[in-house]
Amino acid sequence: MTAVLLEKGATPHPAPLSEDAMWAAVLARDPAAEGRFLYGVMTTGVYCRPTCPSRRPLRTNVLFFAAATAAEAAGLRACKRCQPNAAPLAERHAAAIAKACHLIAESEEPPALDTLARAVGLSRFHFHRLFRAVTGVTPKAYAEGHRAGRVVRELDEGASVTEAIYGAGFGSNGRFYATSTSRLGMRPSDYRKGGRGATIRFAVGETSLGAILVAATDKGVCAIQFGDDPDALVRGLQDRFPSAELMGGDGDFEALVARVVGMVEAPAAGADLPLDVKGTAFQERVWRALRDIPAGETASFADIAARIGRPKAVRAVAQACAANPTAVAIPCHRVVRSDGGLSGYRWGVERKAALLEREAQSSSA
Repeated sequence: MTAVLLEKGATPHPAPLSEDAMWAAVLARDPAAEGRFLYGVMTTGVYCRPTCPSRRPLRTNVLFFAAATAAEAAGLRACKRCQPNAAPLAERHAAAIAKACHLIAESEEPPALDTLARAVGLSRFHFHRLFRAVTGVTPKAYAEGHRAGRVVRELDEGASVTEAIYGAGFGSNGRFYATSTSRLGMRPSDYRKGGRGATIRFAVGETSLGAILVAATDKGVCAIQFGDDPDALVRGLQDRFPSAELMGGDGDFEALVARVVGMVEAPAAGADLPLDVKGTAFQERVWRALRDIPAGETASFADIAARIGRPKAVRAVAQACAANPTAVAIPCHRVVRSDGGLSGYRWGVERKAALLEREAQSSSA
């Protein structure tokens, strides 16, 4: 007994599955089939998702349906295990994590893992694993990053350092100062003063792809930015740290700029530049993975997500690439879409294409 019953008024999928394909998806519990059809078991009177973990029925007892309403119109009831009449599992997971993130944002102190898990109706273990898969970081790291972000907002709005620290929910100054440099890139008092006390050397060079600004602290390169207007590049650096001591580069620094320009003109040559870049724990993992992509090769966002052990965090990987502060040194230009398309590049797709073309030519020479 096999048939496909389309609900009246339903819009068929652009590429409808055959009955054999639907049955194969049921046997494989294929996640890709989610949302495309449901199946009903006429001997039990229950209808399920293709991924339902229940015991597989005999095919002769199965009917396929396009929607839950059609299955229920045929007299079937929803499976209690896979809940086919509820939102798709991915949507429910996303909603659960969004709720947890909202709870973290609204809490003065980071909620305990058990508290968050109970609030979204999941076990402690399942919630922790799901949160990492969706956001790319643990609940604890997310909460710490959110609180550090509160400090930044408080400082930007004029609060004193102490007010900002306690206003963000840190129970003591010591707990915040333990990680303040990695979160702000400098001491909070320096950040509060617009970078006062920090020394940043910078210079603007010219490349065949336009102007490039290179800036560095005493720890390493903190910014490499392409642009069409050299003055705009400098103003951007000044706006970010209006009270920092911005110094023109000396002879040694000019040599560093020359190395960066060389990486643009011959990116396959590479350069092991000392970097002083700050990001979230997840961003820094992505940036390290980007530096492992050999010149002349590319990787997809999905590839990078898999390499860092977060295969479902493809969107978060793309966001980390977009936040990369050092062009060419962290080669986010080597990351492409799964179909090979260039996708976006914060300094322009044309520059991305040119860098990849130069690397490909060098590798084939």
